[in-house]
Amino acid sequence: MYEPGYLRLLASGELEERVEKLYGLLRACTVCPRDCGNDRLAGVLASCASGADPVVSAHAPHFGEEPFLSGTRGAGNVFFGNCNLRCVYCQNWQISQSYAAQLPNTVTVERLAEMMLSLQARGCHNVGFVSPTHYAPQMAKAVLLAAQNGLTVPIVYNTNCYDSVEVLRLLDGVVDVYLPDLKYADDAAGSLYSKVPDYPARARDALLEMYRQKGSRLELDEEDGLLKSGLVVRLLVLPHGVAGVRETLTWIAETLSPRVAISLMAQYYPIHRAARDERYAALDRSITPAEWDEARAAMEELGFSNGFEQELETSNKYYRPDFTDRETPFKDVRDFSKDAAEPLDTTTAAVRH
Repeated sequence: MYEPGYLRLLASGELEERVEKLYGLLRACTVCPRDCGNDRLAGVLASCASGADPVVSAHAPHFGEEPFLSGTRGAGNVFFGNCNLRCVYCQNWQISQSYAAQLPNTVTVERLAEMMLSLQARGCHNVGFVSPTHYAPQMAKAVLLAAQNGLTVPIVYNTNCYDSVEVLRLLDGVVDVYLPDLKYADDAAGSLYSKVPDYPARARDALLEMYRQKGSRLELDEEDGLLKSGLVVRLLVLPHGVAGVRETLTWIAETLSPRVAISLMAQYYPIHRAARDERYAALDRSITPAEWDEARAAMEELGFSNGFEQELETSNKYYRPDFTDRETPFKDVRDFSKDAAEPLDTTTAAVRH
């Protein structure tokens, strides 16, 4: 039976030491590559508008993750508020870029640990932290507290990949599954669409560290096929080749391995500033079949055969959250079957693990 790494760290006493080191980074914040230097423990805010306590905008079972994460009872997702990026097309913009509105959702780390345990009690297969980068120390402390009180499910780190390598090293063993969303291959795209000047270099450094920890092997449960440990890289195909998917795949194949699991995503649709601002006109539509086929061809040509790909025709219908509903911000995939003529399938079957 799989034992999460954080339980081994807890038993040795190292988990508490890691948490202490992570909290030390908050005093002159270097938790992400922005390196703002503000004292978050004293309540001084900077780029991500986040202080000492985490903002949790929702926590609920989620059925739209990769099948080996969602399973039959859902991934236990914890959606953090605020973000260290400013993506103009963020589907979660209601919580990632509405700082004042999210203040009432501030919780203690103790309450966050209780949320994690409640998701486990509801039968969720894992606890998945969505946009955790700016709250990595608080996340780790919540893992410590929850583990002391009976948490046993895997921890999923669902990140925009603009992560500090130092933080990731401190999370080694705390995180069971890394789920980075590798956004761009080009500095200019990262600057224009996510408002950071150095996204590819920083994200690739982060991914190298995740790969050092996990490699390309996926550890699956022998009975139910659920993912217990590993690295899965998400690539969202954007219109007009903005994401540079082929270049990113080439880098992964040459620098890491073509055996790395890739989750190729077709779910993009224009929302937030991308839907109304002429500066982002390249992103004012969904992707075309030709753009999707080009990304899939790059996967095949470069030898990637491990992971998932979404269904082009249906995926961007499901991933349209409404975080005014904190209990169910994402509709259950099964809800669509009641409204549509045919059931909705958002993800193809796994290729090979």
